[in-house]
This record gives sequence, structure tokens and C-alpha cells, in this order.
Amino acid sequence: MTAPARSAVPGSDGGAPDEGVTTRLPVALARLSRALRRTEPTELGPGSVAALATVRREGPIRPGDLALREGVTPSTMTRIVALLESNQFLVRENDPVDRRAYLVRITEAGESFLTRLAGVRSKALQAQLDRLSPEERTAIEAALPVLETLATNLGATGLPTVPPR
Repeated sequence: MTAPARSAVPGSDGGAPDEGVTTRLPVALARLSRALRRTEPTELGPGSVAALATVRREGPIRPGDLALREGVTPSTMTRIVALLESNQFLVRENDPVDRRAYLVRITEAGESFLTRLAGVRSKALQAQLDRLSPEERTAIEAALPVLETLATNLGATGLPTVPPR
């Protein structure tokens, strides 16, 4: 008797996902992220860089809304915004809708910082991709849309996460 064929996508046959994938994938992604952060040491932590990138992408935003998008408490975002302001990466401006509130906007210095950081990290990643076989590079390229879908779906599903401290 032959064993049933395994589905190309773990868990897509209605069975449990491959525990190796659910255990290894987060660890591999975290290691890759840490390795890329080490290519260009900065005084900003990953949360500050992520917040700055969100302000760049979203445009001027209230700190409370930024905290929600980044999944941190308002007090944590207050500290992040203060650090980014002290580095002249963000500026505050009055909220045109509610004069009691303010928005944060990225500065030219913040734009330059993110552009430089992305360039350094891209070069470091490209150097490692160049060391892979053509088959390995093809596998990574093929996995990107699936990884992007996973990230989008995990962010949108409201799955239980560790609450911010």
C-alpha cells in the first residue's frame, strides 16, 4: 500500500499544518531580520525604524493612530516619537481637523535616513542572494507572494497576539 500524496501546501488538504514550518518559519524570519539590522547599526531600534517607515508611507499621522498601526501602547509611541523628533527625523504639526491634536510628519533627514538604511540592507542582502544557487533564488522569488499574503492575512485577521505592554 502506498502512502497518500502530500499536499504541496502544508495544511491545504484540511489536515494540520506541518509543525516544522510553523516552528521554523518565524525563527528564520526573525534571524533574517536581525541579521539585516546588524548590517547597519543605528541608534534607533526596530520599533522606531518601523514607525518612521509607517509615517513615510502613510503621510502625516496622529501619534495615537501610529501606535495602533504599530501595535504598541500610546505611551511607547510617545517615547518613539520623542526619539525620532530629537534625531530630527519627524516634526510635529497642528492637526487641521482638530487643533487640540497634532500630527507627525517625516522630515528630509528622516527620508534620507530610511533611504540610506534600505540601501545598505539591500546591498547586504543582495550579496547573500548572489551566493545562492539559481534554484535557491528561484525558490525565494516563488515564496515572496505567499509570504506577503501570510503577512497581510495575519495582520488583518485579528488573530490573538500578545497585548502591548
